[in-house]
Amino acid sequence: MISVHRAEDRYLGGDRAAGILSRHAFSFAGFYDPDNLRFGPLMACNTERLEPGAGFEEHPHSHTEIVTWVVEGELTHRDSTGHATRVRPGDLQHLSAASGVRHVERNDGDTPLTFVQMWLAPLEPGGEPAYTVVPGPVRAGDPYAVPAAGAVLHALRPAAGERVGLPDAPKVYVQVVSGTVRLGGEELGPGDSVRISGEPGLSLLADGPATEVLVWELPA
Repeated sequence: MISVHRAEDRYLGGDRAAGILSRHAFSFAGFYDPDNLRFGPLMACNTERLEPGAGFEEHPHSHTEIVTWVVEGELTHRDSTGHATRVRPGDLQHLSAASGVRHVERNDGDTPLTFVQMWLAPLEPGGEPAYTVVPGPVRAGDPYAVPAAGAVLHALRPAAGERVGLPDAPKVYVQVVSGTVRLGGEELGPGDSVRISGEPGLSLLADGPATEVLVWELPA
């Protein structure tokens, strides 16, 4: 099964008066759709745009693997385990909330901040919170494993005209960050996503330059 979901169909959230614009791919906060709760362990895929000075003040999480990909700007992160970092474009941030953690996410810069944040359900609850930042995995070309959720993230930047194979996993989630790609007969642009189940041998074709795609390899 291949299911295409367009950027314009995402649930619009956030608080525009506070400089926060959110677009949600799954049921989230005040939006509930019983047919759109999760895809495998993936429970949320939010595109967030924060104006300078805007942010999410300290709030709790538990039993969630939170993976954040910064697109533009600089994300300020602080959490209750003592981490305080700045996450930049091409960096990947992973906060394992485990039994419980509190954190702050802000745009303390003077330009807009855009990031994609993805929440995954762990295979087992509990444990100790953990935090890591991987600088520029797109440049390294290495997939990033989230063993707690049985998932692997591939950050792709194919050149114009390049074809890239998708993983042959029980479930695959594709999120276009920038540029345009083709999957079969579908053209996909920024914010578009695809949910794939039981379809091996698929590939993406980059239509032009500056293409960036996040691909989750997920268990059934």
